[in-house]
Amino acid sequence: MSPDTPSLPPISEAESQVMLQLWREHPQSAEQLAMSLMPEHGWQLSTIKTLLNRLLQKGAIEAEKDGRRFLYRPLVAEADWLKSQSLSLIDRWFGGGLAPLVVQFASHRKLSAEDLAALKALIKEQDHG
Repeated sequence: MSPDTPSLPPISEAESQVMLQLWREHPQSAEQLAMSLMPEHGWQLSTIKTLLNRLLQKGAIEAEKDGRRFLYRPLVAEADWLKSQSLSLIDRWFGGGLAPLVVQFASHRKLSAEDLAALKALIKEQDHG
């Protein structure tokens, strides 16, 4: 992980589904999250509450008392988490190198004109930066 990436708590795949819902809209109650997540994942309210408690313990979210319920909001920014996940993937699977990732991707899927333009712009920026 690069030095400018904030240290983030590890978030499991299941926990990331809760985080995605909270990044889309917050604050939300456990019941609201369950209504959003039940159809796709089949999770019960108790599962959602377990995931919320884990995220609270990790410091990824906070809870605010609202009458007899709690409302949850993310403390971790989605952009920071995505950056952390991207860098972790590149480190684990491609030894930290971006070129092997691009080669692997391009060998299975044709790069679009937009992809090529973005890569050329990145190379130009790196050469002059």
